[in-house]
Amino acid sequence: MNSESFSDSVLVVLGHGTDLNDQSAAPVLQHAAELRRRKIFAEVREAFWKQEPHIKKVLAEITAPRVFIVPFFISEGHFSTEIIPKELGFSFPENLKLKTQNSELFYCHPVGSHDLMTKVILARAKEVVKKFPFPRAPKPAETTLFIAGHGTERNKNSRKAIERQVELIRAQKIYADVHAIFMEEAPFIKDCHWLAQTKYCVIVPFFISDGLHAVEDIPVLLGEPERLVKERLAAGQPTWRNPTEKHGKLFWYSPSIGTELLLADVILERVREACSSRRESAQT
Repeated sequence: MNSESFSDSVLVVLGHGTDLNDQSAAPVLQHAAELRRRKIFAEVREAFWKQEPHIKKVLAEITAPRVFIVPFFISEGHFSTEIIPKELGFSFPENLKLKTQNSELFYCHPVGSHDLMTKVILARAKEVVKKFPFPRAPKPAETTLFIAGHGTERNKNSRKAIERQVELIRAQKIYADVHAIFMEEAPFIKDCHWLAQTKYCVIVPFFISDGLHAVEDIPVLLGEPERLVKERLAAGQPTWRNPTEKHGKLFWYSPSIGTELLLADVILERVREACSSRRESAQT
């Protein structure tokens, strides 16, 4: 940890937000509360793009000398690097600093593209197998790890964060194999049974929240009957039973990565990077 002091600064943890699912805001609230508890910043605020409190309203209320906006997004995608920065007066990645009447604003890179996400994914994968060791906890060396994302033709960067993590984890040679799989792009989630060369498989959804994609769509794509998934969801039960056998293989499916405790540290790293780039530009 560097010696930079943030006692004069406000941290804004910025989520996408939605009025359709009350769980979508939970990771932002969780990590903002944790960073508030650490007393590093003068203030820590939550803000959202699609629900209250809206980011523009939150920024208008802040008068601190420095304000760090960390997008709690999974990738450098359409919203986090195009729509939101433009609306706030930044251009990504060329100009991530903005002076207002009272403050200097810093727009940080999204959390999901940070290399520390490797630790987050590995923690999730290890945790779900340890929690449900039936019939026994398989060794990583006999397990295929899948990182599941949304995928979209709209922005090619949206899959890069996942493909980068696949490379980093493969290089560690912990698992028998590591694959990226997507809802809307190849290789598809529904085909993961055929990709796996091992009997044991662990799937980590690379999503911020346990929203409908993670708790409903992906279990159905993995082969669970839609009716059963909806019944479990309505009853407040897990929509995937760990482990579940499909096509002669055992699948463990973890919660989304957004609530993993390590993400508070990733947010801090994004703030430190913004400070480093500020110092570097001041020296040149």
